[in-house]
Amino acid sequence: MQIHDIQRKTKLKRSVQVGRGGTRGKTSGRGTKGQNARAGHKKYPEIRDAIKRIPKLRGYSFGTFQTKTVVVNVIALETAFENGAVITPAILAEKKIVMIPKGMAVPVKILGDGELSKKLTITGCLVSATAKAKIEKAGGTVEK
Repeated sequence: MQIHDIQRKTKLKRSVQVGRGGTRGKTSGRGTKGQNARAGHKKYPEIRDAIKRIPKLRGYSFGTFQTKTVVVNVIALETAFENGAVITPAILAEKKIVMIPKGMAVPVKILGDGELSKKLTITGCLVSATAKAKIEKAGGTVEK
């Protein structure tokens, strides 16, 4: 092997062109003068001023969200469960009476629409006053 037979393993890097005819020269793709041409520029979003001025609903706050309560009526419990059953939000989701997104702790509230004749034990659910009266009238209990 002679010196003129040797070939390099890596390709030769081209020098980065700067200035006219090259890439990223002069204004470096920023256009001309002004706020956008400066380093660290950040424009204030003007639409935010308009959003802040609009009247909001009570309890509204930027960056927050509210979880909605999943509602179940007493009549759904009457048809889905047998006498003496224990009802929790997990059991309601398992029987597909309520749709709870996976990994979320969504509150379940039982409302008093319909009649109840079965003795049921309810735990871990919010219960309205009429639903509680109907459950206790049928011989069931409501626990927190």
